[in-house]
Amino acid sequence: MGTFIGHVYPGLFLFLYGLYQAVVISKAIIFSDSLLYPSSPPRNKGRCARLWKISYGGLLKMATGSLLTVYEVSCIKGGLTLMNRELPPRFMYPKEWQHLTMFILLTLNGCVDFMSKNVLPQRCVGLEKGTLVLIIYELLLLMVSHAKDSEGVELHVHSLLILVVFLLLLVLTAELWAPNMCHLQLMETFLMLMMGSWLMQAGFILYRPVSGYPWQDDDISDIMFVTTFFCWHVMIDASFLLGIYGFSSFWYHCYNPSLKLTGPKEAPYYASTPGPLYKLLQEVEQSEKEDQALLLAKCFP
Repeated sequence: MGTFIGHVYPGLFLFLYGLYQAVVISKAIIFSDSLLYPSSPPRNKGRCARLWKISYGGLLKMATGSLLTVYEVSCIKGGLTLMNRELPPRFMYPKEWQHLTMFILLTLNGCVDFMSKNVLPQRCVGLEKGTLVLIIYELLLLMVSHAKDSEGVELHVHSLLILVVFLLLLVLTAELWAPNMCHLQLMETFLMLMMGSWLMQAGFILYRPVSGYPWQDDDISDIMFVTTFFCWHVMIDASFLLGIYGFSSFWYHCYNPSLKLTGPKEAPYYASTPGPLYKLLQEVEQSEKEDQALLLAKCFP
């Protein structure tokens, strides 16, 4: 039961967080807003403005990581001990300790996000991105060693999950140099959705099969269908991303007609009589055109 919850609940959190990020990115694309410093609604003043600036993502990470940490510790009868009392002593519960480390990393990531956005006098995007990259690096190392004790279907499921984490790590590393690039943010959101949905699927494949019968490690058709399910997740998550953007665009166009969706505002244009500088520029431009015409006439007599 504990391992099933340890896969499904973190997967559900990552999937919901990915959906939230997709909404934020859709808003930024539609309104040509900044991804790092989104503007608040113009009517928000006072307390509402402060509520708008709260890092809800960081709070959600801290709450989810703390609850999962408490749950992981409480699932072990007799407590989560590190080593037994035998001679020579042996490490105990290696996978549970790895799960616990992952949940603590999630909590620390939430703390850094909240401090950067709501505690420090000025938001430090480099600190947020750097911490997230470091955490994903550690997550990748933990997952590679986590799959050492697996075989068959379980090994294939974890290998596909490691692939998603590795791609996410590459995208986040690139964001260190381009934190406000929309394409990288879209790829990060898509990989977050993939990581969350596939982690939930892994919980059902390994611990709660829909058929009621465990998957067979020696059956090649079971392993092939794991890959097929993964490809279905890719298509479904991409459809979620496109659907959120399409629905957001439709909603803002239909129910907020007063909002401008044509991109950034332009400076107002004021008609004025041409001054001396404008006349001088016209004379210089006319002189350049005459010089070019004379040069062409000499080259092609």
